[in-house]
Amino acid sequence: MLGGITAGIVALPLALAFGVSSGLGPSAGLYGAIIVGFFAALFGGTNTQISGPTAPMTAVSMVVVTGIIASFGGELDKALPIILTVFLLAGIIQIALGAMGIGKYIRYIPYPVVSGFMTAIGVIIIITQLLPSLGYYPKEDMAFVNQFKPQAEEIILDQILKEEAGEGVLVLENFKTTIDKAKLITPEQILKESKTLAGKESSGVLGSLKVLPNAWNNLVWIEIILAIITIITIYGFEKITRKIPGQLVALFVITGIAYGFNLNYRSIEAIPGGIPVPNLGIFTNFDLTSVTPYIFMALTLALLGAIDSLLTSIVADNMTKTRHRPNKELIGQGIGNSIAAFFGGLPGAGATIRTVVNIRSGGKTRLSGMIASILLLIILLVLSPIASKIPAAVLAGILITVGIGVMDYKGLKAIPNMPRSEVTILIIVLILSSIWNLVFAVGIGLVLASFIFMKKIGDLSIQNSEVKSLDKLVLWNDEKNFPEELSEKIFIKHINGPLFFGSSSEFHQLAKQIPETASSIIFRMDKMPYIDQSGLYTLEDIVMDFEKEKKNIYLVGLNKQPAYMFERIDIIPDLIPEEHVFSDFDGCLEYIKKQY
Repeated sequence: MLGGITAGIVALPLALAFGVSSGLGPSAGLYGAIIVGFFAALFGGTNTQISGPTAPMTAVSMVVVTGIIASFGGELDKALPIILTVFLLAGIIQIALGAMGIGKYIRYIPYPVVSGFMTAIGVIIIITQLLPSLGYYPKEDMAFVNQFKPQAEEIILDQILKEEAGEGVLVLENFKTTIDKAKLITPEQILKESKTLAGKESSGVLGSLKVLPNAWNNLVWIEIILAIITIITIYGFEKITRKIPGQLVALFVITGIAYGFNLNYRSIEAIPGGIPVPNLGIFTNFDLTSVTPYIFMALTLALLGAIDSLLTSIVADNMTKTRHRPNKELIGQGIGNSIAAFFGGLPGAGATIRTVVNIRSGGKTRLSGMIASILLLIILLVLSPIASKIPAAVLAGILITVGIGVMDYKGLKAIPNMPRSEVTILIIVLILSSIWNLVFAVGIGLVLASFIFMKKIGDLSIQNSEVKSLDKLVLWNDEKNFPEELSEKIFIKHINGPLFFGSSSEFHQLAKQIPETASSIIFRMDKMPYIDQSGLYTLEDIVMDFEKEKKNIYLVGLNKQPAYMFERIDIIPDLIPEEHVFSDFDGCLEYIKKQY
């Protein structure tokens, strides 16, 4: 109970801040923390996990919300059903991933990819929160908004033309209908479309940096002061004690001062009181053609939530000396996100800081996560009118500290000592995640890491798999009694490591080094645990070439997987007879002595 209460208190300011940052408002963040936190704890596979909106999930949600709202002409009410449908699909995909057993593969993501991604999340949050901390809101800067009026008029006219084309009344010889409709366009419509374009242009890292000079020319000092005091309070209070979250202290103290002294500050949106109400628009306004373009966004959120949650689960395991159930955890997160979407909540994942706080406060079972959510629900029901007085600059300050905290300083400090290839991966993921697309960046990082890994393993396998005559070979212990008179006639090939597409080409070239004088070749496969299709066909080609040259091929120490593959494509017994396959070298040696 103590762990859950403490985690719930820590979650409150973050939930509000993440909701505001996403573009859906503080209530969405609070609903997400309540619903995702409760159901992920109830159905998940990590006993001490505390779930809710997180920095990575909010960063992607912000992109989803901005993109969909822009496509609906800046009208949140019209865009909301599609946004929530995307969140719902993300939850359903997570359930499917858990049911298919994908959870166990998350741990194979290389550290440079995770490091670059987490640092990029920090960069995104810090830069996008600079504008509200300076008191600048692009949609309210009329000098900036008016720049988009010609483009707004073009978009509105294009919509009229498309409507007429659909109605069959667009005729090239007579634009009378078009002209009549164009005359009905009001300045308010143009202004609304201009604000939508202004918001889209200023979104994300690049957008925020573009309008930063405008922000410097329109500073609101009360907002700047509130944001700075918030940041100072958070870091200053952490030096005094970590038992009480600095974000919570800053939230209540600075809000109380700003409201008590009646300062002229900008507050967050009003938080509706009462129990969250289901948004039936997900089903009543469902249109497959409207949702299809955003399916990849749903997949993005699902994968990111899976990675975020399972990494936190690993942290919890290390602290509690337990083992989580990854697939069950994914199912629990998926159920939580699906239900949260139905009630208009922000999608979430396992939250590392809140989970650590829960464990340190004594939380040991899934009950702690459920209690944290119930506490947030009580706060929603009782304190929502007070929460609506929170300054927006305070939440911006809280988010800046979150962005600073989420960056991977351990990985950044290690850059001078890391291999160049890993540094390259980290930097590529960091840059692409910050200015382009988070999941594409992670995907590119994974592909690069995979290629580099395969190249290194291939090179290592070939380096350790030299073809030499017996008198020049570094002998294994069981090869030292090989007859000296046969040392030039018998060549031994040690295969160290897997034979796969990354090493098959070099292996083929290596095999060509065997001189024509050799009458027999022994392939030592004791240390070859795996062979893929590329390696299999390469070895088949080599054996067929040797068969044409009337050379005898012997296999020693064939492991289970390679043996199965050899038999599947009939290398054994069609090309290599079963009597030439030996479990140990001594048996092979006895057979060869009889032949010579």
